[in-house]
Amino acid sequence: MASSLLAGERFVRALGPGGELEREQLPRKLRAELEAALKKKHTGVNSPNGPRRLVSFRLIRDLHQHLRDRDSTLYLHELLEGSEIYLPEVVKPPRNPELVARLEKIKIQLANEEYKRITRNVTCQDPRHSGTLSDLGKQVFFPGVLSKVRSVKALVVTIFNFIVTVVAAFVCTYLGSQYVFTEMASRVLAALIVASVVGLAELYVMVRAVEGELGEL
Repeated sequence: MASSLLAGERFVRALGPGGELEREQLPRKLRAELEAALKKKHTGVNSPNGPRRLVSFRLIRDLHQHLRDRDSTLYLHELLEGSEIYLPEVVKPPRNPELVARLEKIKIQLANEEYKRITRNVTCQDPRHSGTLSDLGKQVFFPGVLSKVRSVKALVVTIFNFIVTVVAAFVCTYLGSQYVFTEMASRVLAALIVASVVGLAELYVMVRAVEGELGEL
């Protein structure tokens, strides 16, 4: 943060013997502080002309206040012609080597995790899954075979459901017909009729489903 001015030649001449500030009757303390600041050269100041003189803002404010109190015709901006605000060079503190090493380690870990996440779907070496090479072979070389196996399984399940449905219809009708028919032959005939109707309906649905499955093979 800036707190000083690089005094220009105009300000130095004004404060010197016979200068413009001599007739302003500066307070002894203020004049002594200004002269001491101008006599002290700062070699740390970057300037093509070598070391320069620094005057703090506090002294400049005191000088400005004195000129205002005296209603002086000498203005501060005229005295500061050629002066510049001094911005000290910011010195960065050295970084902790342990902290730097830890940050670098964290960066490497994050980079490895990001790489694994990106390449997870394109590599066969994911340790969380076993048999990835065989799974890849199935997906690449046997997609048609897997589809046919699934179709055969669906066909077997359909036939099994058909048989169970027909048998269930026959048994239910046979047991329920005892309240209508007293003879065994009549009960069996009624059960066969109902089972046949249910079987035909199920057969129609099954045939349509099988046609769809066979069309995909």
